[in-house]
Parts: sequence; C-alpha cells; structure tokens
Amino acid sequence: MKKVNNIAVLTSGGDAPGMNAAVRAVVRTGIYHQMNVYGVMYGYRGMVKNEILPMESKSVANIIQRGGTILKTARCMEFYEPEGRQKAYENLKKHNIDGLIVIGGDGSFKGAQKFSQEYDIPCIGLPGTIDKDIAGTDFTIGFDTAVNTAIDAIDKIRDTADAHDRLFIIEVMGRDAGYIALHSGIATGAEHIMMPEHKAEVEDIIADLQANERRKKLVNLIVVAEGHETGANEVAKMIKHRLPNADTRVCILGHIQRGGTPTCQDRILASRMGYAAVNALIEGTYNVMVGIVNNKIHYTPLDHAVKAKEEMDTDWVKMCKILAS
Repeated sequence: MKKVNNIAVLTSGGDAPGMNAAVRAVVRTGIYHQMNVYGVMYGYRGMVKNEILPMESKSVANIIQRGGTILKTARCMEFYEPEGRQKAYENLKKHNIDGLIVIGGDGSFKGAQKFSQEYDIPCIGLPGTIDKDIAGTDFTIGFDTAVNTAIDAIDKIRDTADAHDRLFIIEVMGRDAGYIALHSGIATGAEHIMMPEHKAEVEDIIADLQANERRKKLVNLIVVAEGHETGANEVAKMIKHRLPNADTRVCILGHIQRGGTPTCQDRILASRMGYAAVNALIEGTYNVMVGIVNNKIHYTPLDHAVKAKEEMDTDWVKMCKILAS
C-alpha cells in the first residue's frame, strides 16, 4: 500500500456553499496527520498552470461561514486533453504531491477518475454541488443552503402573490435534477412542481388551475426546475393563453441560490466529508467519493458516482399535490 504524505485539494465546477468548510477540514485534518497540504487555485486549470500553493492552518482561518470558494473555480478545456493532464501530473510531482482531493460535481469526478487511471495519484471526491444529482450520498455540499435560499425567496413571492391574487411560476436551479424544486416546492406549499424526473403535463396543471379558479383559489405557486423540458416562461405563455383572466407572473431565481452563508447542515456535512477524505487516503481507500448515507460515512467508487444518479421518490410529488389541494 502506497503511503500518502503530500496532498492537494481543489474545488471544481460550479461553486456551492460549504466548499470552504470542506477545504478547511481537509487542510486541518491533513496538518494534524503531519502531511504537507497544498491548495490548487482555479480547479484543474491550476493543476495545468501550476497555480499550487502550500496551505497552513491559518490559511483556512475564518472561512467556514463563507460561501463560494477561496480556492476559486474555473473551466479547463486543456485538462480534457492528454497533454493537459500530463502537464497537471508533472506540476503535482514538482511539489511531491501524491494524493488529490477534488470537491465538485459529476464532471469534476469524471476528470479525477480519468486522471487517476492514467497516473499514480490516488483521488478522493467530495460531492460539492447544489443540485444533489450524485449517487452514493443522501446530501451534497451546498444543497441545503440552496434550498433554504429558494424557500426564503418563494416565501416572499407568496406574500406578494397573496396581496394581488396572482399566479407565480418560479424557476429554480438544478440543471438535470429536480431536487431543489421538489424540496423548496414542498416546503413552501407550492400547488405544482415541475421536474425533469417527473412528467408533469401542462394540460393537467391548467385543469387544476381552472378548478382552483372556480373555487376562488386565486393564489397559486408553480415551481419549475430549470432542467424541465418546458421552461418557466413557456409554461407561463401556455397558461396565459388558456387562462387569460389569471394574473400570471414569472420569477427566475437564478444564481442567488449558489451564494450565501452555508447553513449549519452544509457546514457540518462538508466538515465530516473533508475529514473523512483525508482519513481515506491515510487508510489506503483510493479513487472513491465520500458520501453520507443514513448519517454515516459511505464510500462510492468514482466510476459509479459519475455513472449513477440518485433516484427520486415520486411519492413525494403525490404528497405535494395532496397537501396543496
């Protein structure tokens, strides 16, 4: 078993609240075990361009409460090519780095998996994505904060919807996954939730809205995941055509869901995962993603984490409809 002495940590892909807490946990756990710890700036781009800095305990002071990532993040097309990965490997070797911890989503894990297959650098993945679209963990770093941000915004929108008897169609983030829409929709009492994983016919929604109109229920919220095949603006257009008397508005929440102070859950989740990632390298558990399942640390091979998706319990959608009726 190869002993890991010098580790690097990077954040890649879209930023997620709690990434800084994970970086902090990696750095301080590594230092506790007398490792040399390095931070890679701007994700894989920093590996290719040798933007690699030594980290000390004070390097991560006062960051656990901050959103974003102190290590920054960026796309790196060069890393997709063998020559780019060769440069990255050579730069890691210049610093004698023999272990890599990647905080990001499925795209970041694909890069880590490919890199570890080609070179003798064991990799550990930490699921840092607001989308919660990775198998092998109950929650991902940033998801809870993003949902709470969406809930806060939707609650405010409901106030003005109630004041004007309006129908609001609210688009939340989530790319190919509808978990932010599902959780925020249930928590705010939305009448309908539209997600990529669940086929919600606009005609059925219009029929329900017509029934609500007849019984004088004029305040309605529809939460739409950005990855749904029918976007919020298109849904609004179809509803306005069929229900011309409905006072309809669209609100796209956008990138406010990525930022902000991480919640307690995200700080603890990121801290546990960062701590476990270093311990995994010490114990010789390589090329896995650290997740938490049933409140216990769980390791998933990187190749499975990037191929599989977390399955959604569609009974939640049924519950939403019953509770909002």
